[in-house]
Amino acid sequence: MKKIVIALLFAAAILSPLMAQYDAANPIRVEVRNQYFNVISDGGSYDAEMLCREMEIRFDTYNRLFRFNPAALTGPLRIVSFSSKTAYDSYVSSKLGSTRDGAVYLHYSQPERRELVVNRGSPEEERMLAHQAFIQFFRAFIPYPPSWMREGFAIYFNTLKFDPETRELRYEENLSWLETVKNLGPHQPSLESVFLSDLNGMPEYFQPVSWAIVSFFLNNGGNGDYFRAITEAFMLLSPSNSAAENSQVVMERLTSWNTLEKMRADYNNYIASRKTFAELIDLGQTAYTVKDIENAESYFLAALYQKPVHYAPYYYLGLLASEDSNYDMADAYYRSALQYGADSALVKYALGINAATAGRNSEAIAYLEEAAYESPERYKEKADSIIIRLK
Repeated sequence: MKKIVIALLFAAAILSPLMAQYDAANPIRVEVRNQYFNVISDGGSYDAEMLCREMEIRFDTYNRLFRFNPAALTGPLRIVSFSSKTAYDSYVSSKLGSTRDGAVYLHYSQPERRELVVNRGSPEEERMLAHQAFIQFFRAFIPYPPSWMREGFAIYFNTLKFDPETRELRYEENLSWLETVKNLGPHQPSLESVFLSDLNGMPEYFQPVSWAIVSFFLNNGGNGDYFRAITEAFMLLSPSNSAAENSQVVMERLTSWNTLEKMRADYNNYIASRKTFAELIDLGQTAYTVKDIENAESYFLAALYQKPVHYAPYYYLGLLASEDSNYDMADAYYRSALQYGADSALVKYALGINAATAGRNSEAIAYLEEAAYESPERYKEKADSIIIRLK
């Protein structure tokens, strides 16, 4: 890991009057630098180092896709972190005239003034930091990118979460706008209107459709030309162009091999093919009800891939594994369902049935008694009946 240099900055009394006003509760601020970032924080050295490390990993993750040359940066990207919401709000308001929840990137024509401001530990930090961190990265290289690319990729990456224990990022595909986009139907704005929004104004539903277009270009396995076209378009972006000029260049590249009509048809097919988490669970339940086990498993696994920390896929995969006499795997799925917040009595009843079927009677009795205790109105009568047979 690149060496991180830590230096204590000045006490509040000798900071600029503006910064001293925001830092009155904690006069010592810490500065941490690495290859790409300069983090200034009032949360102590460890927190500043952790934020600097997170941002470095995010930078490398983004750049595995964009392939910008880090040598083009004029200096480290600046991050100012506040542990106090009052101090954060005051600082952001002094810059914008109003505040923003969690985190905000402030862009100026002078690179040395640009900064990402973070309200460390706030409820909105995780979501907004992920979004704004990408914008800081993108605009460090291309100050005025096409708006649809800026917003679409920021939304695409805003479920990229940092785990402080492993010091790694984990990604859960962001499909929060999928249902909205699918429901637009004939009201869907044209691809051209989104591509050229910097010339002609933002169409309605600009943000969700921008995300959908990004998802289409990155994930459309049926046509590798789309992924190739978008990655080649990155290389045509110019730091000296306006957003409108960059938008025009990108659109010309994207439509050089595929007409807008074909692209629209492929895009519509792609959106129709994508299923929301709720749709996948519903489809899995329907297949399970009619004993279409193969398709049920496929749907629940797809749901698990979308949301690996949601209890529902684990619970249903546990049911399937138990019915397939794979009792140990069923146990593992059920325990994961409990870990991620499933109804405790429901899962313990399922664990009891699984253990009983596997011949582990004492374990089954323990689980069934717990289920009956936690929800007697649902499980006491059924559990007692099974326990009698097991004893």
